Amino acid sequence: MSRHAVITGTGSYVPERVVTNAELSAALGEDVDDFVRNTLGIGERRWCADDQSTADLAEQAARRAMEDAGIGAGDVDLLIVSTDTPEYVSPSTASVLHGRLGMRADAGTFDVNSACAGFATALDVAWKYLRADERYQRVLVVAVYAMSKFLDKADKKTVTIFADGAGAIVLEASEQEGILASELAADGSFSDGMGVFAGGTAEPIDPDVLRSGVRNRLRFVRKYPKEVNEEGWPRIVRSVLDRVGSKVEDVDLWLWTQVNRSTIVEVMGRLGEPMDKAHTVMGKWGYTGSACLPMALDDAARAGRLHPGDLVVLTGSGAGLSMGCVALRWTRNGSPGSAHGSREGAGEGNGHG
Repeated sequence: MSRHAVITGTGSYVPERVVTNAELSAALGEDVDDFVRNTLGIGERRWCADDQSTADLAEQAARRAMEDAGIGAGDVDLLIVSTDTPEYVSPSTASVLHGRLGMRADAGTFDVNSACAGFATALDVAWKYLRADERYQRVLVVAVYAMSKFLDKADKKTVTIFADGAGAIVLEASEQEGILASELAADGSFSDGMGVFAGGTAEPIDPDVLRSGVRNRLRFVRKYPKEVNEEGWPRIVRSVLDRVGSKVEDVDLWLWTQVNRSTIVEVMGRLGEPMDKAHTVMGKWGYTGSACLPMALDDAARAGRLHPGDLVVLTGSGAGLSMGCVALRWTRNGSPGSAHGSREGAGEGNGHG
């Protein structure tokens, strides 16, 4: 009997604080709205409160995904957390979340860090656990991002883009096909291109680092060629689709890294696909790194855009350079709106950007 993995629950969470383009324009002393809104597709973003951390966001999204799947923390056999804005250097954010959720002592947990490709990577790992080891029946995958904690608020290259949020899914073993194929790719020659470089063993935090305030904040050091995504995304999705015997036009919903709407428009054009088959959330939530894909998936489900049998392709890429792609068959029945319920006003919006 073949052992597969299906998504049985989704959840997402964003902080309450809304930061508009107008607010950033006033703070930066120049109007950034035209470029940020019309090129990047970002109208506003959410930032953590001073007393909010990565684990706070992750816990909310995780609980919502479990509620949506109709399970409790005691039903989860493995927790995987994807983040590059961890709660601590050590221990893992997953350990913190494991304790907060009250998971079983025999339920394993670990972090994955492949930057903004993190969710695709974690989902790749999760479904392979379920396929390979019958002891695992349910895996909770959480992707979370609190990059506002590492922003230089005077740096318009980063402060206008990056935001905070979390997304989660429950993945369960099933006889029915859900996750169909996945693929990871990387180019480590770009590892010095963007990041928060101080705080690890190579560059420990010291008075000089704090005084300069450069390497302990998110920085673009050198520009990634636009071909990285414009050519890399179509290449990896075609490879994944070929392996499952599907064509580009068979895809019902495309989910891409939510950093630049213009790039998504360009890639959809290269694929010969209409833009209305891509779901975006950067308009209302900004760029939430590894969390953006599960947040977009959850948002699409809430908006009624997913139906049983739909072929969904998720592609994420980010610093490192890392890239990941997952093709899946949506298997959930019923109305996503009624399954999820409405949580407007609870730190999480519905609808799509």
